[in-house]
Amino acid sequence: MAPGAIIVGASSGIGAALARALAADGYEVGLAARRTERLVAVGESLPTKAYVATMDVTDTADAREGFDELVGAMDDVSLVVLSAGVGHLNRDLEWEPERETVDVNVRGFCALATAAMEHFEARGGGHLVGISSVAAAFGNGSSPAYNASKAFVSTYLEGLRYRGRSREADVTITTVEPGFVDTAMAMGEDLFWETTPETAAAQITRAIRRKRRHVYVTRRWRLVAWLLKAMPERALGRLFS
Repeated sequence: MAPGAIIVGASSGIGAALARALAADGYEVGLAARRTERLVAVGESLPTKAYVATMDVTDTADAREGFDELVGAMDDVSLVVLSAGVGHLNRDLEWEPERETVDVNVRGFCALATAAMEHFEARGGGHLVGISSVAAAFGNGSSPAYNASKAFVSTYLEGLRYRGRSREADVTITTVEPGFVDTAMAMGEDLFWETTPETAAAQITRAIRRKRRHVYVTRRWRLVAWLLKAMPERALGRLFS
C-alpha cells in the first residue's frame, strides 16, 4: 500500500510543487485548496493516485470536516503538509488585508493542525509539516500581520513538538521557514536569494525523508535568520519600519 500525504494549499506555488515531489517519491496525494480546477490539473499531472478536496481554510468548521473526509477517502495518511497562506504589503493598515491574513495563516492553520494531530494520535503516529517563513523572526512595518502570523505558525509547531514528548503517539513535527520563493506571495520582484517552488519542494521533501524538526529554504537563510535574531531592536526598526 502506497503511503498517503495530504497537502493543504496545493493549487499553486510550494504546495503544488511539493505534490509533484511527493508523488515522485511514491506518495498518493490528497490535494486541498479553494481553487478546484487548479487542484484537478495538479492531480492529473501526478504519477500516483490523487484525491481532490475543495477547501476554504477561513471556514474552519467546514475545513476540518473536509480534512476528515479526505483522510477517510484515502488508504492511509501518514503525512500532512499545511502550506495554505496569504500575505499582503499593508503599510496603511487596512483592515481587510490584516483580517484575511489572520483568518488564513492563524485560524485556518490552527484548525487544520489540530485536525491533523487528532488523526495522527488516533493512528499512533505520523508527520506534520507546517510552512512558516523566515519572516517569523522579526516584525515588519510593511506587512505586520504576515510576519506576526508566521511567528504564530513557528511557535505553535514548536509547542506541538514539546507536547509530543508526553504523548504515546510518535508524531514528527517539521517547521519549514522559507526565504523568498518565486510565488504570488513573494510581494516583490528580483528578490534577494529568491528560489523556485521546485527547489523549495525538493529541499522540503528531503527534510521529510530525514524527519527534520526545522529547516530553512534555502539553507543559506539560516544565516540570515541568525543575524536578524542577533541584531538590536533599533537596527531592526531601521530595516523594517
